Amino acid sequence: MKKKEKGQPGYIRWRKEKYLIGTIAEFAVVIALVVLGYMQTKTKLNLLTVVAVVGCLPASKMLVEFITIAPHQSIEKDIYQEIEAKASLLKRVYDLVITSPEKVMPVDAIVISGHTVIGYASNTKTDEVTCARYLKDMLNANHHEKMTVKIFHDYKAFLSRVEGMNNIVEVGHTENGREDRAVRKLILSTCM
Repeated sequence: MKKKEKGQPGYIRWRKEKYLIGTIAEFAVVIALVVLGYMQTKTKLNLLTVVAVVGCLPASKMLVEFITIAPHQSIEKDIYQEIEAKASLLKRVYDLVITSPEKVMPVDAIVISGHTVIGYASNTKTDEVTCARYLKDMLNANHHEKMTVKIFHDYKAFLSRVEGMNNIVEVGHTENGREDRAVRKLILSTCM
């Protein structure tokens, strides 16, 4: 299980595996402590039971994180490869689960170029308007004013917009790498 960084394709899948294995291991330790304590003292009132109860806290936290990320899927490999080919000059991030105070919104891919941020969400439960507004407000709050943010459910429309943005960068030879990296970092900070 190779570690994936946030924003890389396959991150959600890796995160699910990590949380599932961690949850099973931590609860196994808790159960082992309870059984061992009972076998040694023939009563459940012992120090190992107390340690096991305290050990339930991190195990439960890991279980909650697994339950939170479990319904979400990683981006499909062919979609990822197509976006990589069409957006070669743009900043790209994949496998995002954007968390706002009101909602959890899975987004498959986001492409950043200058003052434009566009995203593709294959999950129909992701509200395009709410997600775009949340990202725009977050960017405004962090001194990235006049940003255009659009989230698409329609993959063809998203891909044509990506191609257009890539062509503009290619023809104009404008590269705003530092700004794009800052926007990418802010977007990743809102994700699980």
